Amino acid sequence: MDPHSQFCRNPSFPARGQQGQGNIRVFSRKERRYQCTTCNQTFTATKGTPFYRLHKTANVMTVVLTLLCHGRPLQAIVAAFGFDERTVTSWQARAGAHCQRIHEHLVQQGQIELQHVQADELWVKMVGQRVWMAMALAVPSRLWLGGVISAKRDLVLITALVQMVRACARSLAILVCVDGLVSYVTAFLRVFCPPIRTGRCGRPRLVLDKGLLLGQVIKRHAQRRVVSVTRRVVRGTAESIRAVLITTGGGNDINTAYIERLNATFRASMVALVRRGRALLHKEPALTAGMYLVGCAYNFVWYHESLRVAAPAGASHKWQDRTPSMVAGLTDHCWTMFELLQYQVPLAPWVIPKRRGRPPKHLNQPAMAVAS
Repeated sequence: MDPHSQFCRNPSFPARGQQGQGNIRVFSRKERRYQCTTCNQTFTATKGTPFYRLHKTANVMTVVLTLLCHGRPLQAIVAAFGFDERTVTSWQARAGAHCQRIHEHLVQQGQIELQHVQADELWVKMVGQRVWMAMALAVPSRLWLGGVISAKRDLVLITALVQMVRACARSLAILVCVDGLVSYVTAFLRVFCPPIRTGRCGRPRLVLDKGLLLGQVIKRHAQRRVVSVTRRVVRGTAESIRAVLITTGGGNDINTAYIERLNATFRASMVALVRRGRALLHKEPALTAGMYLVGCAYNFVWYHESLRVAAPAGASHKWQDRTPSMVAGLTDHCWTMFELLQYQVPLAPWVIPKRRGRPPKHLNQPAMAVAS
């Protein structure tokens, strides 16, 4: 037990969410509980993780969630472990919400050099309906930037995805490659172009960032086959786009190959995304939880062969494997599934509550004395 890695979880005290302040001590090693010396409250070591108040062992839950991340059907896990189907579903929901907090805390902080982004959407068949899942990928690091689920493939869905990309980007000078959907152009021009305040009446004009490059890949289909591909430069020049593509290793022409490969990875990792199958979902929250669980495992746990580099001289192995989070500078090693589920997201900093109502009389007495 390491008290220096823990933080106070009392939302009403200024010491909440602060690590390494010396206010956390071990309260009980047998029960694995800590105590905050500021508020004198105790909390368990699994507070804020999917293991909190878990009736099974953490290793069993980790194995079940690992199987779910690798495309194993829920019915097969229930038959193999003898659990109730609602138990496995609740574990996935808790792990999905936990991974969503990790993604917002580590990835969506505006500290990633994206350089080249690809976005695409795929349809998901559910019970009685069909929804759309839009996702984005940073090509140099293969980092999954997030995803949005909606019942319609419209501007609202694409705008929410572009806002996620904007939250991850440190610099707005990036190349964006998308398909022929018109909503991408409108969404990127709105989100990546903040309005300039002139102090006059009327809506100010949007000023585009000079480093933003936008290209589209328009495909024409006939009888479920691609018959022609048209590459269109929406913003920037063909020479500048080609230079960024060569620098980031994204090919020589405008393409969406990497995001389409990511879509295939998600379809293989989530049984609910299979085009023809019997493991369909009923509600969107379950799909969102599975998306974030697979997305965080993709970023922090799984090695990528295209990201490996030559091992240093004298090493016992030839290659050094890396994850997208390691390439993006978010972590320094490959996480295990248990480490991902055990990660504790710090609470937001404490803010002095705003006083409401009439001020107390003892605060008005000095002012009245000065006025007299």
